[in-house]
Amino acid sequence: MAEAIVIIGAGIFQKPLIVKASAMGYETHVFAWEEGAAAKDVCDHFYPVSIVDIDHIMEYCRKIKPAAVVSIASDLAAVTVNELAARLGLPANSPSCVKRTTNKYAMRCALKEAGISSPEFAAVNRDMGLAGAEGLGFSYPLIVKPTDRSGSRGISLVSSDDALRLAIDTAVNYSFEKKAIVETFLEGDEYSCESISYRGQHHVLALTKKYTTGSPGFIETGHLEPAGFTPEQEISITADIVKALNALRITNGASHAEFRINRDGQLRIIEIGARMGGDCIGSHLVFLSSGYDFLRMVIDVAAGNAPDLVRKEVPTAAAIRFIMCEADVDRMKRIILAEPQAIVEVSPITIHNEPIIDSASRYGYYILTASNSQEMERLLDL
Repeated sequence: MAEAIVIIGAGIFQKPLIVKASAMGYETHVFAWEEGAAAKDVCDHFYPVSIVDIDHIMEYCRKIKPAAVVSIASDLAAVTVNELAARLGLPANSPSCVKRTTNKYAMRCALKEAGISSPEFAAVNRDMGLAGAEGLGFSYPLIVKPTDRSGSRGISLVSSDDALRLAIDTAVNYSFEKKAIVETFLEGDEYSCESISYRGQHHVLALTKKYTTGSPGFIETGHLEPAGFTPEQEISITADIVKALNALRITNGASHAEFRINRDGQLRIIEIGARMGGDCIGSHLVFLSSGYDFLRMVIDVAAGNAPDLVRKEVPTAAAIRFIMCEADVDRMKRIILAEPQAIVEVSPITIHNEPIIDSASRYGYYILTASNSQEMERLLDL
């Protein structure tokens, strides 16, 4: 009889995890609201239970007796995963780690305490925001975010007191705990680092170049691997990321660290999640660009097994482009016609008339691969 695995969440970005677990021989038990459960049809058992209803899911887990509890690309799911795993005696990050990696204010405090370079920051609510930047002791421009959301939800770049008040109100509305964090804006190009940890040992798998809409919402429009750093830069970045992972007390599973490199070459942490990078970064791009089977590693660590750090494929360049407008659809069609071998996957594409306000409202995406970064740049310019 196959071992069972419990997977929290059934959105479109969870599908590769469910498929991988099935391919590894697990019987998959997936918990999520039925609405939006795009991956429910690829699992063995689906339970229409909210991912935050931990006690209800635990009742099922006592009967299922899973070998692992896992999720990818969701801070909200990470809370449930670690709580369930701890109750079941399975590998889990500590409650302090969960707090530090799902609450941006707690994260900033932990990084500052560890001496890791960070922007100035403060947690605020609607009333505190009335004081403006001067009342907070900061200078514009400022970034405002919900303390406990991801996916570019509720993020604003502001340069005036009036804009700050509106941004705080927006961020608080998105926040589960009804708080926002205000930070001094970090200049520089944006990147991320994908890692796997096992019993406190960290292994960096890939560095990703990130593209966004910029102000006001900084919605991600694409990702590229490899990121184009020199070997010396990669060594320095890895050392900084490992220091930050230790400060957040991450011991097991995937992590996704977002950072900027300023004009002086200094790394500044934006935020770190104790989860795989979303937007197909962890589930697709890492394997395509590095040969590391990141999905298998996440499942193995959740089951208490050491990750297999052997590369499975010859590394290439890989990218994801998100469909933000009709012109992006036309660009994708040109690539399909001219270079069909470059297309790895095309998501369902839904053109709508609503403004794109966060990652969830983008039209769709397509994933590309090329023999090297120069060839990928040529493809992206088609």
